[in-house]
Amino acid sequence: MLFQGKWIIPAEFAGIRPLNVFHREHEVPREDLSHQEELKNLHIHFRRDFTLSGNFSKILLRVTADDYYKLKINGKPVCQGPAPGYYFCYYWNEADITSFLHPGENTLECEVFYQGLINRVWNSGDLRCGMICDVLGLSASGESTLLCASDENFTYYISNRWTGRLVFGANVQFAEDYNASLPEPKPRPAVVHPNPDYTFADAPVPPIPVNETKPVRSEKLENGMIFFDFGRETIGTIRLSAKGKAGAVVRIFYGEETDDSPIRTRYEMRCGCFYRDSWTMGGEEDTFCGFDYKAFRYVTVDPGEDAVITDICADVRCGNVRDEDVVLTTDDETLRAVFEICRHGVRCGTQEVFVDCPSREKGQYAGDLTVTGSSYLWLTGDLAMYRKALENQMQSAFIDEGIMAVTPGSFMQEIADYSLQFPIIALREYDFSGDKAFLARCLETSEKILAHFRRFTDESGLLDGVSSKWNLVDWPANLRDGYDFPLDKPIGPGRHNVLNAFYVNAVLCVEQIRDILEIPRKKQSAQLIQAFNDTFYDPEQDLYIDAPGSTHASLHANILPLYGGFVPAGCEDRIADFLVRKGLCCGVYMSFFLLRGLCRVGRYADAYNLITSHADKSWYNMVREGATSCFEAWGKEQKWNTSLCHPWASAPITVLIEDICGWHPDGTRDINHAPDGTDIDIRWFCRK
Repeated sequence: MLFQGKWIIPAEFAGIRPLNVFHREHEVPREDLSHQEELKNLHIHFRRDFTLSGNFSKILLRVTADDYYKLKINGKPVCQGPAPGYYFCYYWNEADITSFLHPGENTLECEVFYQGLINRVWNSGDLRCGMICDVLGLSASGESTLLCASDENFTYYISNRWTGRLVFGANVQFAEDYNASLPEPKPRPAVVHPNPDYTFADAPVPPIPVNETKPVRSEKLENGMIFFDFGRETIGTIRLSAKGKAGAVVRIFYGEETDDSPIRTRYEMRCGCFYRDSWTMGGEEDTFCGFDYKAFRYVTVDPGEDAVITDICADVRCGNVRDEDVVLTTDDETLRAVFEICRHGVRCGTQEVFVDCPSREKGQYAGDLTVTGSSYLWLTGDLAMYRKALENQMQSAFIDEGIMAVTPGSFMQEIADYSLQFPIIALREYDFSGDKAFLARCLETSEKILAHFRRFTDESGLLDGVSSKWNLVDWPANLRDGYDFPLDKPIGPGRHNVLNAFYVNAVLCVEQIRDILEIPRKKQSAQLIQAFNDTFYDPEQDLYIDAPGSTHASLHANILPLYGGFVPAGCEDRIADFLVRKGLCCGVYMSFFLLRGLCRVGRYADAYNLITSHADKSWYNMVREGATSCFEAWGKEQKWNTSLCHPWASAPITVLIEDICGWHPDGTRDINHAPDGTDIDIRWFCRK
């Protein structure tokens, strides 16, 4: 067994059967998912004192919890986690805690958060909670001694102090109203779960790095509030210290923008998060520590009349995306600004999973991963995080073999376009790893995905009325360039271009995977491409149309054939000219396929010009509107609930490094395709 400790829970959860939160999006859940309100938003404090004696070369902690934990030893923060995961492949952390311990009595404290909401963040709302841990002393010869393990000797209490009931965003987060003046319950013995159903992952996942950051600027406002600017998009929690009267109430407001209100910080954010917390001081000197991370740049603190703020910092958490690993040299300030907002967007969006945004949803979306994951690999060379994301998608096949759009998570969503991109990201992993064994596993999932979609093919082999999943095309809907096909949920009968183009591309990718693995099988792509071109290519316009019977040729209908390489021979420039003329009238997500399609046919200068465009729909427009990380849409007003940190807009990272500057994942390089008259180069020092 991986853990020698036992899974421990609060007595309040003893005898409660877990809820099965998993189901197809369009199906009614298999059981009633109603959840006791009193068992939501719980901060459960587990504790154990233990004695350290003997000499050890290293002391390791192994730990995980459900939904999330923050662990201290002797009062000092050690680590937090785990990465979200399905209960049958539950992730855990390992940390070297040698420096945190001393001979004699030591104290292990673990604050476990059980949220209880159905959302994209965790597999919560399922009534599974608790923790497990081991403390292991390692000798110089590698032998291990169990020094402490979770069991009935742990005590716990559920804090009375977290009183917030307001929920932010897409049901992702409770307001962190904290009343430190309330007494805490007396600790009780923890309960050993008699039959936990967790199966743990084979290896630990590194805990997310957390670093203290101070604001770059502060200002006392006329109303007595204090306004803080952290300089750029920040993902994390706030630590706030104050002196004053016990019972004094301090209000805290967070946001990504400023406004003209007396608070200055726009805490009613565009993305639907109303980031306001309250803190009631418990003594004359006290400190507030947030638990669940938020996305912000600005913080306004209202200390009221009875408190004085003495210190503030942010505990920032994000992926280990280092500026020194990829160095862009250019005399084009637009390009430099675009590259940096994309890089910081990826940094902020890399949490324990690749989140679509670290505010409204905090979910790992499959389609976002095509863009964000590729950017992350180029910026870091870190395969472990990317591979885990693929594992999550493959694991979701227990719900549906066509895989889910958000993995993991207890919010059930399915998007056809995203499922069909799985072979793309599988090949991207192989580009960087060369691991054929893992690619073979991905092939098995890819085959099942294609089998799922073949149920919707007509006599031509094309998809018709794929009603099992949402047909997205692009998002937001106002950036579909007038796509002429009804995209109802569920979709009705009929063939349309974008989903079939993704299907053709998936078939091509699967054939490529089989070739790499030397698996002979009759290829179907040529016949499918012929059917696609016969159906969607309009020779009168020399363009692809959106659907049979339509004369409308959208940008989207012409992007994917160029990206996938199945435009009729000799028509590439005509399609490319059309795309360039149309420009960025798509969403930021589809821009990845647009730019890479142009580069595929040698139109590097056109791709570069789109990346550095100053139009209203451009990356520079984000910069012009004050972005420090890339947005969800081209501008703040171009989507009704725009997230101002959304790494699916990071397409320029891959295109600049791989296509324009000519780098290969193995560290070799082709010719630099930077346009004439520009001074662009990228030095790539990524960790392998």
